[in-house]
Amino acid sequence: MYIIKVKGKAKIPDYIQIRDENFVLVAYFRADRPMKNIEKFGLEGKETELQTLIDGLPFGKLQKLEL
Repeated sequence: MYIIKVKGKAKIPDYIQIRDENFVLVAYFRADRPMKNIEKFGLEGKETELQTLIDGLPFGKLQKLEL
């Protein structure tokens, strides 16, 4: 899976996109709010690691999600 942080503008907040190996969008959520249904993507129990990764992500750079 891949992750990208999208910069919001004006009143639109920053968002996170998680995409599968075919780059199909599987999750889209605000960067400042925890992701819901995290177990659906096999990331349960890794919420702290995911939040740390999100905080350090540069905007607009697609990265492989390895937790």
